[in-house]
Amino acid sequence: MASKTHLNQVIASHLVELKADSFPDRQIYIFEQGEHGEEILTYQKLDDNANKIARMLLDNGISTGDTFAVFMRNYPEFVYSLLAGTTIGAIMIPIDPRSRGDRLKFFFKNSGAKAAIISDDCLEQLSEVVDDLTGVKLISVAYQKGNDVPVDSRFHVLNETLEQDSWDRVDQKIFDVRHPMQIIYTSGTTGDPKGVKIRNNRTGVYNILNQIVWKYKPHDVLYNGLSLTHGNAQAVTLFPALYSGITAVFSPRFTKSRIWDICRKYGCTSYSLLGGMMGGIFNEPEKPNDADNPVEVVISAGTPPAIWETFEKRFNVKILEWYGAVEGGFAYKPIGKGPIGSFGKPVPGVMEFKVVDENDKEVPVGEKGELISRMIRGDTKVDYLGLPEASKEKTMGGWLRSGDIVHKDAEGWYYFDFRKGTELRRAGDFIQPDLVERVIGEHPDVSEVCVYGIPAASGAPGESDLVAAMAPFEGAAIDPKEIFDTCRKSLEANFIPSHLQIVQEIPKTISEKALDRKLKEDFLNKVGTFYDYNDYK
Repeated sequence: MASKTHLNQVIASHLVELKADSFPDRQIYIFEQGEHGEEILTYQKLDDNANKIARMLLDNGISTGDTFAVFMRNYPEFVYSLLAGTTIGAIMIPIDPRSRGDRLKFFFKNSGAKAAIISDDCLEQLSEVVDDLTGVKLISVAYQKGNDVPVDSRFHVLNETLEQDSWDRVDQKIFDVRHPMQIIYTSGTTGDPKGVKIRNNRTGVYNILNQIVWKYKPHDVLYNGLSLTHGNAQAVTLFPALYSGITAVFSPRFTKSRIWDICRKYGCTSYSLLGGMMGGIFNEPEKPNDADNPVEVVISAGTPPAIWETFEKRFNVKILEWYGAVEGGFAYKPIGKGPIGSFGKPVPGVMEFKVVDENDKEVPVGEKGELISRMIRGDTKVDYLGLPEASKEKTMGGWLRSGDIVHKDAEGWYYFDFRKGTELRRAGDFIQPDLVERVIGEHPDVSEVCVYGIPAASGAPGESDLVAAMAPFEGAAIDPKEIFDTCRKSLEANFIPSHLQIVQEIPKTISEKALDRKLKEDFLNKVGTFYDYNDYK
């Protein structure tokens, strides 16, 4: 160990190298693939395979300061690639594995990626745009056992690199904790995504969050089905497990039907999800063993208040609610403290919150305004890739502008109301979409539901008509009359949707938020199947 005293555990690849020396066989990650088995990653396996990819990148002209894309679902190669980047100082660009067409080209062009490491199940999307990726020097494909995708001779086969028994080992090249590690893109719910530079020292912040907020214990086993290309999975699961030496289980993608079976199989005591996902899990048919599971804590961002307590009781879990964004800003509600529906308070001594009007004047308790925040120590900064003016605007006056409309109560607990510019108001009432979604989601044929607004047919300024977009369970068919009848029985008149929109699945952002922008676009262009409430009165 004496020879490695120069390594800094805040830098992820340094940490793994040190851990591989001390605990080479400790099981850190399990990547499960259902009927296709699993792959277990130890510190030694992480260290070796990350170093092999670091060598591959260097040999193909990718070095310090260059960007390279990682385009895949949750597979081991994602983690190897991340650690390879921090080893040589190349900056990883995680790309939402559902991206395709112009959106996929945007990520490559905007980031200037010189290489791409992809999984075989993303080959089709990449092939559609590969002729336009003129700046990419290397495309390396990781083939997975269960996917049965034939090898594409146009591209490098990453499996061959990882199967090598010997290679020219790469020494750690970066010792600056401020060096960029990744560029993570925002969800892009209201426009083009923005790339946020994430530096090596962010991993130290994740470790602090674990100590203060998540408080994982040595016996804990974590689970996450969120994409590792999203900051949530990294902050709540990936890095805490890596630093704490506890096991984390990942699935290639989120699965609301298998989540409890996975947790039972691996003894998972905690999992992370986002509020929209919680509604999907809740809508699954009730089973006698719902409460018979090892999960103790569900770490959630955006729990719908309408199902919060029922979810806890049905599945015998406790919800730890939190709020945050890749640009910054953080709050949490400890288990058993604070009112249901609140996302919590900022961490004392670390961050300060204010709720302000359009003139930056703080609003009274209970009134809605934009949430802004700042660090109590140090500068409050955001570094958007190639967007210096947007970076400055985001932190105007030294405060981070969240774009979220919230309010706080007399005890200082904060509540999310809506994303700025997306509020729903109908005949003077502010609509709670989660309440409408719960009522519709309880119908046995409805798998997923998203309620959004369109400009009111009445033409009233600021008013919306409601659209309920829903996807049926496999093999089921949605009867619009039954849905409208259900709404009439359980909702006030203003909360009943004006239209139903039937889709195969609800489109989502990488953070599993329903992409109502796409649903709205299809509705306005009359693409799909729709039903009007007036026809069923």
